[in-house]
Amino acid sequence: MSKLPKEPPAGEITPPALYLRRREFIKSAALFAGTASGIGGGLVWLTGGAANLSASSGSRTPGDATPPGSAPPPPAAGSSSSGANAGGRFVTDEARTSYEDIVSYNNFYELGLSKSEPAKNAGRLRLRPWAVACEGEIKKPAVIDLDTLLQWFPLEERVYRMRCVEAWSMVIPWLGFPLAALLRRLEPTSRARYVQFTTLLDREQLPGQQSDVLDWPYVEGLRIDEAMHPLTMLAVGLYGKSLLGQNGAPIRLVVPWKYGFKGCKSIVSIKLTERQPRTTWNRAAPDEYGFYANVNPAVDHPRWSQATERRIGELRRRPTLPFNGYAEEVAGLYSGLDLRESF
Repeated sequence: MSKLPKEPPAGEITPPALYLRRREFIKSAALFAGTASGIGGGLVWLTGGAANLSASSGSRTPGDATPPGSAPPPPAAGSSSSGANAGGRFVTDEARTSYEDIVSYNNFYELGLSKSEPAKNAGRLRLRPWAVACEGEIKKPAVIDLDTLLQWFPLEERVYRMRCVEAWSMVIPWLGFPLAALLRRLEPTSRARYVQFTTLLDREQLPGQQSDVLDWPYVEGLRIDEAMHPLTMLAVGLYGKSLLGQNGAPIRLVVPWKYGFKGCKSIVSIKLTERQPRTTWNRAAPDEYGFYANVNPAVDHPRWSQATERRIGELRRRPTLPFNGYAEEVAGLYSGLDLRESF
């Protein structure tokens, strides 16, 4: 991959879907014109134990006070909502990105192609009832209600760096539980080598799916050892509050050493497979988006360098770290693998 002489600002990068299918998008742009605004109904607050959730009604902005009839205010930033903080490798001491930036600057093409559209359209997404189908190479297949999942696993706050493939980054205090805890409960068979994640397919709730910029539903995948790694988590909240639609509510994947597009949002299916899943971005542009998508400053995107990044909320760029700064924990997963070829 050739290195461009100058990195484009993150805000000026053409979204890959537009670059690949710009003519088709022009034809379908009218689908987005009349979309209702508002950051989205169903704002939920997390309090007390892992599963004590209370939904509010109507649209809320990031700075709103606790809605009437909701649970008490969320825990202070930096605390765990249910028990001891995981600490150590699960928490970075870097400055956290503001809540307002995290919920207003998003890539979630199902809710819109610009950074601001997902927040405006998130109110269409109905967060309850919600269930996740767990299937494939497991001994205990089941369709599990989200509230049941929250009862099964205590929630932990983990402060992770998040690096987008577009060369911008954030530091996010996620709230969730280790993916490995769920997989162990499902009991993978000896044939389970990969884990496939699928986003909700509903063109009414997710208006971006009315466009054919990608092949819907959105699919992502991990090797089983990546999925079982202690850093990998399923997130249901951030900053002590339940996820909003634009951040992948009500449940999403977080793999901090990989580019952000690996973090499948609004998950409705977790399937263990023997063969490597055909993931959405890898199908759309295999020369730009590999299956592994490990953060690697030495491997440029075909249209920009990955050597540096812009932290949202900061003016200067900073060097990008191999594996997004988690090399000590995860580099061993790829021993013997050429990360320039298997990017």
